[in-house]
Amino acid sequence: MRSRPEDIKHEVEIVWTEDVSSFDYVRETLVDGVGTQRRPVSWRGQVGRRVGYAVLKTNAPSDRDAPGMFTRRVFWVKEHDRSEQTDGAYSSGAPSEAVDPRTVAPRVCGELTERA
Repeated sequence: MRSRPEDIKHEVEIVWTEDVSSFDYVRETLVDGVGTQRRPVSWRGQVGRRVGYAVLKTNAPSDRDAPGMFTRRVFWVKEHDRSEQTDGAYSSGAPSEAVDPRTVAPRVCGELTERA
């Protein structure tokens, strides 16, 4: 699911768990039902590797349908993404959820740029 401004309006920080400065793109996904506002978003059992996540304000409201749970952005890459395989499936072009990590900021939806 792509981010919309109303989905991310309670963000205060983006934490990169890896240096993404050389990545042409990362995948941006909203994850529902996260049990924390600030700690890393669990990524065990998911496809790909988490490279970043959004941190929410301490007073961010919980999900409407799940009290005590939150929706957070996660940034990740798959093993066949350009950052992992320069001559792989995405040697040109990018997946639908791709955003240029240089365009990512708290409360700002990432954008697909010419670089990505």
